Amino acid sequence: MTENELKEIILPPSITVRELSERLNASPINVIKTLMSNGVMANINQQIDFDTAAIVASELGYDAALETFDAAEKEPLGEIPLWRQLIAREDPDDLIPRPPVVTILGHVDHGKTTLLDAIRSANVVNDEYGGITQHIGAYQVQHDGNIITFLDTPGHAAFTAMRARGAQGADIVILVVAADDGVMPQTKEAIAHAKAAQVPIIVALNKIDRPNADINRAKQQLAEAGLVPDDWEGDTLVVPVSAKEKTGLDDLLEAILLVANDIEILANPEGTVFGTVIEARRDRSRGVIATLLVQNGTLKKGDVITAGETYGKIRAMFDYQGNPIKSAGPSVPVSIMSLDDVPAAGDMFETAKSEREARTTVRDRELAAQEAAQSQKQAASLEQLFARFQAGEEKELRLIIKADVQGSLEPIQSSLRDLNTDEISINILHAATGNITENDIMLATTANAIVIGFNV
Repeated sequence: MTENELKEIILPPSITVRELSERLNASPINVIKTLMSNGVMANINQQIDFDTAAIVASELGYDAALETFDAAEKEPLGEIPLWRQLIAREDPDDLIPRPPVVTILGHVDHGKTTLLDAIRSANVVNDEYGGITQHIGAYQVQHDGNIITFLDTPGHAAFTAMRARGAQGADIVILVVAADDGVMPQTKEAIAHAKAAQVPIIVALNKIDRPNADINRAKQQLAEAGLVPDDWEGDTLVVPVSAKEKTGLDDLLEAILLVANDIEILANPEGTVFGTVIEARRDRSRGVIATLLVQNGTLKKGDVITAGETYGKIRAMFDYQGNPIKSAGPSVPVSIMSLDDVPAAGDMFETAKSEREARTTVRDRELAAQEAAQSQKQAASLEQLFARFQAGEEKELRLIIKADVQGSLEPIQSSLRDLNTDEISINILHAATGNITENDIMLATTANAIVIGFNV
């Protein structure tokens, strides 16, 4: 058969022998024999790379081309967090680079906690006492002279709350994916949440030390989920690591700094002081203790601050290692004592000129919250939403789709995308099978989206 008679076929970067035989309309035995004749021993379930698959395809009458993936869309998927809007109002000439703030997401048991512990034990800044003795929800590490702030939020409760309040504090998300397990349902949810918060994603491909680790399969699944690896002509950095063996950690930190340089993480240390509450609790002996992440300006001991529906004058302030400090600039996590009540994780804090002004601000917020609670008793309907479209107040319909079976999900998405017009664009933030969950509602709240269920 001449080259002109070869049939074209598109193949992914990696594929199993069984899948290749199905695409080539050939028996698995013939594919395995062709592999053996080319010096490759493989069973029916074994993964082979594109180059090997292309050789087999050529001998069986096909001209193979590498499957390409469209990079993730750049359009905004949710509302811009308030803190970013506030920084944008600062004089550009006063903005300077600040350390990136990073949080870690991923499926349960994929190694998030182990990865955090490995990074912390190897790279904690000024770790003179053998590790952090006081856990305050955030810590800093140093790599090549650059500081990186990590939000250490067990269960990621603070990250969820930040998303819901539009004040999510991270600049970069590390998505942990186990190389032996691949992309799982919680992985897809984490991707949707990070995109809704408009945060760039770096994939930490963990557990590469496992004998059943399959990096190519995991990358294939990531590409299908919209995160095309950079070595597959995409724009998502995928870094192989082993948190258990502590390998690849420097590469991961380097990737964080690379992304941070691309997105220009800036703040004005002399500007308006504000930030986000990471966590807070009431201590029997010391009162309310809150962990804050400063995002702009410089927070000082003695400042009066408001956070949600609480306020107070800072009596004491500590760094992430529990050392007393007098001030903290952008991207610095601090623990403070002073607030009259426990704020919610994700609340924004800001300074006030006096306690009197702070009391007035908090009182106004309480009244506004009561009014909002009353108005929310009547849930917004699709009719009301389309009325806003007709009034020109909305240009995009953001949807979260849940269906009972995968076979229904794909045609539903296709039909909805066909509804795109110049006046209204349909943006499907997340689509999956199964019942509507709390995470779906949380994502919808963050992105001002509508949840639609089909037979669930």
